Amino acid sequence: MNPKKFILWMFVVSIVMLFAAMTSAYLVRRAEGNWLEFKMPAIFMYSTVVLLVSSASMHWAYRAAKKDDFGVLRTAISITFAFGLAFLVMQFLGWKDLVAQNVYFVGNPSGSFMYVFTGLHAFHLISGLLVLLFALRAAFKLKIHAKNLTQIEVCMTYWHFLDILWVYLFGFLLYFN
Repeated sequence: MNPKKFILWMFVVSIVMLFAAMTSAYLVRRAEGNWLEFKMPAIFMYSTVVLLVSSASMHWAYRAAKKDDFGVLRTAISITFAFGLAFLVMQFLGWKDLVAQNVYFVGNPSGSFMYVFTGLHAFHLISGLLVLLFALRAAFKLKIHAKNLTQIEVCMTYWHFLDILWVYLFGFLLYFN
């Protein structure tokens, strides 16, 4: 296995374990009581759609790289990056909505978990944006092409993983909130 792909998969496994532990802690703490019920900000659903569309544009970038279509490759990576930024802005707006509902990081565990889950995912998404920037730079230098797909494959795998992770978190929080 390519060492870069191996490192990526080790990183993905560690993130999965982190969020599995946190969702387990959420369920245990919720069962203890003293749990504030609040409405999930609607913008989180829209941000989910934005992230799924970004996954499609990331796949578009990969297909372009396989065909040595460098213009489309750069465009698709740029679109993916823009959708990633839009997702982060929407997360921030979701946090503002939570504050408007008097849900804060401190004060009740339900609010704390919401901010930790969404904040940690946002942190990992920012790391994904950095990976996208490195891939975009490589695309401009023509280092990503049909005979050298490792960087775009790593980028695509991580981006799709972040999308799947968010869909899981959103569904989990929607169902158990």
